[in-house]
Amino acid sequence: MTGRRLGSRLARAALMLAGGVGLSLNTDGAFAKPAAPAATSAVVAAAARAASSAQGAPAALTPADRALDAQLGQFDRLGFNEPVQAIQGLRALLAEPDHASRRMHIEYTLGRVEADSGDMDEARRIAAQLETRPGGRALARLLLAEVQDRRGQPVKAGELAQLALDDLSPACPTGTSASLPPGCAWRPTYHALRLIARAQSALAQHAFAENTLRRSLALAQAAQDHYVSVQVMGQLALASQTRDEPAIAQQWLAQASQLAQGDVLAMERTRVYESMIASRRGDHKAQQLALEDALRLAQQAGARREMALLQNNLADSYMHSDQPAQAVKMARLALPVALAFDDHSMERTLRHNLSVALVLQRQFEPARREIARVVELAEGDNDQVRRSLQLRELGEAYAKVGQWRESLRLYHMERALSAETAQRNRESSLQQLRLKYDSEAKQRDLELLRRDQALKDQELGNRRLAQYVGIGLAALLGLSLILMGVMLARVRDANRKLKANQSLLRAQSERDPLTDLANRRHFLAVMDRHAKDMFTGALLMIDIDHFKHVNDRHGHAAGDAVIVEVSRRITQAVRQEDLVVRWGGEEFLVFARNVAPDQLQLLAERILFTLGEQPVQTPAGALQVTCSIGFAHFPLPPAQLALHWEQAVNWADMALYTAKSQGRNRARGIVTVAAGDAQTLIQIEADFDAACSSERVQLQTILGPVQPETA
Repeated sequence: MTGRRLGSRLARAALMLAGGVGLSLNTDGAFAKPAAPAATSAVVAAAARAASSAQGAPAALTPADRALDAQLGQFDRLGFNEPVQAIQGLRALLAEPDHASRRMHIEYTLGRVEADSGDMDEARRIAAQLETRPGGRALARLLLAEVQDRRGQPVKAGELAQLALDDLSPACPTGTSASLPPGCAWRPTYHALRLIARAQSALAQHAFAENTLRRSLALAQAAQDHYVSVQVMGQLALASQTRDEPAIAQQWLAQASQLAQGDVLAMERTRVYESMIASRRGDHKAQQLALEDALRLAQQAGARREMALLQNNLADSYMHSDQPAQAVKMARLALPVALAFDDHSMERTLRHNLSVALVLQRQFEPARREIARVVELAEGDNDQVRRSLQLRELGEAYAKVGQWRESLRLYHMERALSAETAQRNRESSLQQLRLKYDSEAKQRDLELLRRDQALKDQELGNRRLAQYVGIGLAALLGLSLILMGVMLARVRDANRKLKANQSLLRAQSERDPLTDLANRRHFLAVMDRHAKDMFTGALLMIDIDHFKHVNDRHGHAAGDAVIVEVSRRITQAVRQEDLVVRWGGEEFLVFARNVAPDQLQLLAERILFTLGEQPVQTPAGALQVTCSIGFAHFPLPPAQLALHWEQAVNWADMALYTAKSQGRNRARGIVTVAAGDAQTLIQIEADFDAACSSERVQLQTILGPVQPETA
């Protein structure tokens, strides 16, 4: 996959890590369960450290509960790499009469490890036993959710986990808490939240997923489980990086790294998260170095399954660094472990990476065999986002080696799948937006009011304190100095809080409240950082055709629904590293910093068809919506003259004007400009239409999808 796709895959993989289930991928079962190798001392020692960490749980739990929770956490963590040893230890716990009151929790952990080992039938049998016990329905549902998750069905797993959470969570805190109250089954509750977050990510409900992760972190911290806390902090770092908040991402990563010290496997996890962050930044060298360091730590711990997962991620990285031979080597090293553990999800990813690398090596027949196995493994998988990304990567690989017919076939398959996904998720996305903005806006307003009141109270307090200082100076010089020091400390604290509040308001002011896209202010900040002297990259100016008619004929509610859906489709059509800006009203701007000139036309065509092929559902019914696009790559060829970013926006806007004047539902792109110096460029800009007529400016035209005739 591409660098950003690797980051997405690793982010989804990281959601599996929390709670000690391993690196990234689900297990699945068709092969025999692997034989029990001897656990290395490093793996056992790491699990023992997790147990000793849990021994420090708060006093709200009884000593017996704390000790058993420590043992369950140890076996849960050990089970990912050495499931047979973990199963033996858990069955020994079941035989001890002292644990009769917590028997169901031991059986649930045993079922999880059985699923990790690939024995799904045994996991289901344990779930059926739990279902018959008083109070065991929630754990039974949660165990079945684990089975669904390991069979590559994250959405179904999330639905079952939500049903379980409704019965599990009442005794557990929903926010930050210093301790766990009696009756809080924190570890099953945490696993339920982990599965729900995975499902929310698979459905692109990222705001909900982040809230779920924060609740997971609060539970792990209340339980003082450092290993789980490291996992969730890494996931929150990824979420912050995705929102283009690198400073916050680094803060999460630094906390995770500090907490992981002394635990080899936890340190390995932080290196994996570092590789994901580097991937999101497009720093492939740093990504590979972090993955290789993580592999070294996994080898040091003797964690064979995690080694295979890292080899899988390295294969993906090598594949996109023009090292297909290295990618094939890594994938084939990891594949036997995936088969031994019946891990269909890891096998599917490995075989996909292998097929792409083989295509790049022009080994088409072996590649077709791997692709056929990927299709077989994906049967019944409802994660259409993952399948769409795989189709796109295969298409790009075939295009690189000149297999245009196969590349075009895969492109059409991906586009059809994307359209189906958009149709299926439209109502869910609109509902998510409504819930998000209703809840977040109210919470934000309340928080800002609270902070503002606190600052006002602080200021009043400071004034009163200043008066006391004046009185104290007349009475006692020494006392006045002490009071002045207190006052200054409070003033500094108030100023710090005020600056933090201003930073929060500034971040909110750079987002469009309707679409959650960047607005002009954010774009200006980006340009100030990256394009002060000379603008480079591509711009696409997009305008919704006849948008005024939508508002006039169907009302502003329908217009808002169109704006929201168009913004979502544009975001879906472009690459993750591209910046999408709501420029104003029905206009949008896409800044593609690193797109190649020969790929810009494909990007414009993708946006045209993604927006125009399917009608938009609004409160007034389905509306057919198209757009016009003007685009250009800078510096302008062939002279490569330097432009300020404002001039670049103007050139894209002029190209948009020609697209609208020639009938709309099309894109017009600037190919060449016959200008040898800046003065000639200004003259052409002053009379753009005449320059186009005299062919001093050459444009290309891309027609949008054919629209159905209206009565």
